[in-house]
Amino acid sequence: MMPGPEEELSGRRGLGLAEMIKKNDALPLNAIRAFVTIARESSVTRAAKALGITQSAASRHLAVLERHLGAKLIERRGRNSALTDFGKLFAEAVSEPLDEIAFAVQRMRRGQTGDNRIVVRTSLATFAYTTLIPNLQAFSTETGGVVVDLFTSLSAPSRTDDYDVLITRDLTVHEPSDHWELLDEQLVCAGPANHLAGRSIDLVKSLPVLNITSRPDILPRWLNAMDLMASDVTIGPRYDHHYLALPAVATGQGLLIAPEIIVSDLVRQGILGILPETRTPTGMLYRAYAVDRGGNPDLARAFCRWLVRLCRSALTAINGPPAS
Repeated sequence: MMPGPEEELSGRRGLGLAEMIKKNDALPLNAIRAFVTIARESSVTRAAKALGITQSAASRHLAVLERHLGAKLIERRGRNSALTDFGKLFAEAVSEPLDEIAFAVQRMRRGQTGDNRIVVRTSLATFAYTTLIPNLQAFSTETGGVVVDLFTSLSAPSRTDDYDVLITRDLTVHEPSDHWELLDEQLVCAGPANHLAGRSIDLVKSLPVLNITSRPDILPRWLNAMDLMASDVTIGPRYDHHYLALPAVATGQGLLIAPEIIVSDLVRQGILGILPETRTPTGMLYRAYAVDRGGNPDLARAFCRWLVRLCRSALTAINGPPAS
């Protein structure tokens, strides 16, 4: 039986760099770079423009790489180009390493130019407070002293706004940009860890539930998913935002229905616990956008990739690794 694209690529991944070069001659690095751009742009024409080369040159790079790999990477569909199954696997395997190389070069140049800042905008104030800000120093250390300027805004972004990265759940970027999916929002019922030990969801019928007025959708959505009525719970104190309610729930003033990501650090520390069987999705997706017109696009993309890892790590710390 002939190996499928995944097995074929996995076999190639198993080769060390020296063995791959010896087996397949010199790696066509320019062709790989051109292919990654074609995959990102979904168009040979747009990729050529982004690379500053002619369309025929981009097509030649693609042909060289396909001959080198012995597999088709692109299927042309009118003016657009769609990745084959093998192409998707190969793009996934090489895109991030190439981005990391580009960022490393940018960082080395930054040592001469002093260009070591990015502006991050977010519509998620509590996410910034609980997850992002406490870890920014780690990003700065990892990237050799990069400074992150952070501000929050609920208004729709425009092309005249000055920022490199947007982190959002409900806003859309209407300009050229790359984006990363950070996490699917999951709601949980959280409370002081010592109050929740050995308790079930029936606890919400005996303890007040804090009310977050900036997210009026959360409590009805969660109650419906848990097959509960509004009359089954007692509404406790009201707070504008989740970050204001966190000290209240940590000191035993009630239970909190909240996105899991914003309580994850307190759960990891053993301050809060999560009632079993209370996790439910909202259908909302957290994304990070790196806008093309930003002053430091390579650094902005590196920040987004780091943010993906941060979110995964925060949730894995309390839930364990995702099931395979």
